[in-house]
Amino acid sequence: MTDWYPGAKRHPSPHCDDRPDNLRPDLLVIHNISLPPQHFGQGLVPAFFDGSLDCSAHPWLARLEGVRVSAHFFIERDGTLWQLVAISQRAWHAGLSQFAGRERLNDSSVGVELEGADHLPFTLAQYQALARLSAWLFTHTDIGPHRVTGHETIAPIRKTDPGPLFDWLTYYRLMELTA
Repeated sequence: MTDWYPGAKRHPSPHCDDRPDNLRPDLLVIHNISLPPQHFGQGLVPAFFDGSLDCSAHPWLARLEGVRVSAHFFIERDGTLWQLVAISQRAWHAGLSQFAGRERLNDSSVGVELEGADHLPFTLAQYQALARLSAWLFTHTDIGPHRVTGHETIAPIRKTDPGPLFDWLTYYRLMELTA
């Protein structure tokens, strides 16, 4: 399995570990994040994922002190794509989760965070970057188009992302053009 997507900027996160039993990824989980909420382009998300976030920089960030999470990928509003965790590693993005009868989805999934918020539309550049990344994942992992979901689906009581404004139709249309 190829660990690093060639179209991504690398920004390694220590918030990962080995996948159990050499599991190969077979699920793509789409999230959204902005720090503070609905603030974009400040470079705080990669700092959060690598543990270097200054939680005193904004009052809202204080609640993140000591939180250790990551994702495999982060896509900024302009489509810039960052890879934080190798595909063969388990990123800490899904938390308590379940999909198709399986729990502990960090073990077998790839997490992609889009810079955004539940009730704001995502950009075309983000959908394009996500479609290219997805097509690459479909050829380098056991993930397929039928194994893509939102965080809200795998943790419906706890999570609401990527949110109602994530345009699944645009995403799937762009994947078809990329394939």
